[in-house]
Amino acid sequence: MKNYFKLGVLLLAVSLYSCGGGDAGAENKTEEKALVNPNNPNNPNNTASSNDADDAGATDEVPASQRIDLVNKGVGPIKSVTIPATIDQALAAKGQEVYEKNCTACHKPDKKHIGPAPKGILERRTPEWVMNMIINPDKMVQEDPLARDLLIEFNGSPMSNQGISEDDSRAILEYIRTL
Repeated sequence: MKNYFKLGVLLLAVSLYSCGGGDAGAENKTEEKALVNPNNPNNPNNTASSNDADDAGATDEVPASQRIDLVNKGVGPIKSVTIPATIDQALAAKGQEVYEKNCTACHKPDKKHIGPAPKGILERRTPEWVMNMIINPDKMVQEDPLARDLLIEFNGSPMSNQGISEDDSRAILEYIRTL
């Protein structure tokens, strides 16, 4: 009976110890971030004005997957895409087939999974950026700041290069328009 009591006390102590450090750890991470972020007004090395710090903080607060950038065309072969007002149903059907074959392991159409949901992406990104990301995600992560931020947001899970052609990426884009 004594051994059960001792074991119970030991388990209770271990549980309390492991649960007790949560808030302190968060404070330490916050302090650590304050030292690393040069735009933080609490950073003694900060030389930026308070308005600059406020602007930078506002951008940092919005996750990369939710940021709106309708100017950046990304890095890659796609420089210009003409999107007609009506959806090309045949092209969208081909795009759905390619998407289901290559993309569904990481992307669910309307919810965050391993990667971001494609639904609504054209409200936040240019068609060229989307196609360049589909065609060559490795180059995009290396050279495009937004793609790098997405990599960080999605826990360092890089989008794998599926060897998708320009024509198939355009078809996927048309399918995304239907979501």
